[in-house]
Amino acid sequence: MSTISYTPQKWRPEQVTITEPSVIRRAIGAAAIGNVTEWYDFGVYGYLQVTIEGVFLPKNAGAAGAIIVAALFAVAFLVRPLGGMFFGPLADRIGRKSVLATTMIMMALGTFLIGVLPDYATIGLAAPFLLLACRLIQGFSTGGEYGNAMAFIAEYAPDRRRGFFGSLLEVGTFGGYVLGASVATIMTAILTQDQLLSWGWRLPFFVALPLGLVGVYLRSKLEDTPAYRELEKQQDAEAKAKADEKKAAKKAGTPASTETGDKKGGEIRGILRLWPNLLACMGLVLAWNVTNYMLTAFMPQFFPLIREYQGSGGVSDLASSILQIIVMVMCLILIPVIGRLSDRVGRKAVVRAGSIALIVLSIPSVLLIRGHSDVTVLFGLLIMGLSLICFSATMPSTLPSLFPTAVRAGALSISFNVAISLFGGTTSTVMTSLVTWTHFLMWPAIYLMAAGVIGLICVHIVPESNGRPLWGSKPAASDRKEATAHAKELSEEAEAFVLAQRAGAH
Repeated sequence: MSTISYTPQKWRPEQVTITEPSVIRRAIGAAAIGNVTEWYDFGVYGYLQVTIEGVFLPKNAGAAGAIIVAALFAVAFLVRPLGGMFFGPLADRIGRKSVLATTMIMMALGTFLIGVLPDYATIGLAAPFLLLACRLIQGFSTGGEYGNAMAFIAEYAPDRRRGFFGSLLEVGTFGGYVLGASVATIMTAILTQDQLLSWGWRLPFFVALPLGLVGVYLRSKLEDTPAYRELEKQQDAEAKAKADEKKAAKKAGTPASTETGDKKGGEIRGILRLWPNLLACMGLVLAWNVTNYMLTAFMPQFFPLIREYQGSGGVSDLASSILQIIVMVMCLILIPVIGRLSDRVGRKAVVRAGSIALIVLSIPSVLLIRGHSDVTVLFGLLIMGLSLICFSATMPSTLPSLFPTAVRAGALSISFNVAISLFGGTTSTVMTSLVTWTHFLMWPAIYLMAAGVIGLICVHIVPESNGRPLWGSKPAASDRKEATAHAKELSEEAEAFVLAQRAGAH
């Protein structure tokens, strides 16, 4: 697994890329708004599933109706890898900015269109099929969004503060979920069932359109990332050199190089050659998103199962919704704090702490969630949430460092979305099935512990990325003074590395 490595090298201050703090802040906002839109939809759809069943399916659908609505939710995860395979490599060819503008428009339109769809009473079975089409648009665009957004922020952020700035992407995730869940909960609380079914359910989906327009505007006002612009310069220089070589060969009457090939196919092959990095990325995404979807997708379904199979304990549906929102707000506040901490102690230390927490604390967490009072349930959810944010605060700065600039967006989008589809998005379905079949309520703890073990193995393999330039990119800083100090640090690290190699050789 030799590709997972970091080799220190010397840098001069003038080689360090400097990006103004105001530009960095705009880049963070432009990237995070996409996450807000994606997770706003997740929160709205998840909290309105029962209502959506009543709108898009016949009244006598029974248990099959709930399954169909859940399947319509899950289908977006099935097409995410396809979106990643399409938009990721595309972003490596035409730039992160253009692709992020496209995915932003598609995500917002997919969500908005759900709000204008006719219901089952109006067009019959065509209604759920139109809903399916909207969910496919959402899933395909989401597949190209998050990997590119991670690359976008990581390539804009200074090396010394990439953990903090990357964590703000997840503030968008949690903020979008809290916004969507809150809007859906408020609508459910203030409207009658008839109002909700006739027109009220549409309103939360309409909010996605202005969110999308704001996102497109913010993204249109930025240049592409400094790392990508530098890559374009290198590629232009190489293309010019090859053209000059052909001209010279033609003039001299000698055969020119006949190197041809499909650029996209070549990039996919280049990505696959990084298979150790892809597997490490997928393992970290697995640990992160099994925890994520356990908390956000399965926990609301877990409480009725607790009441059914335990005979006591658990909380009401409304109480579980409120407790979940409280935990997500607390996590939202803490994510930037942990991101900043990772810039001091390193990413690996924080991820390792999160993995160990999953292994050690998942059983106490689930036992508390099975408790009889709101307070014990809140503490159980909070333990799970704190384990989660050790990953959420560090992954946006850790994962982009695993791949070189030339294939970063493609490799990230593919590995991230494959792992999400196979493990993250299936968490709720797998847990519901296991608990229902066995009546054993500790399956969530076992699943989280397994995810923690995988996270611990993968974080041991990957190199520490804190304070170091991204693979294939120049060092980055926010001003000249920081650039001088950073170049000195990196050069001293390179000298120490060379001395250690010499000592090892003897």
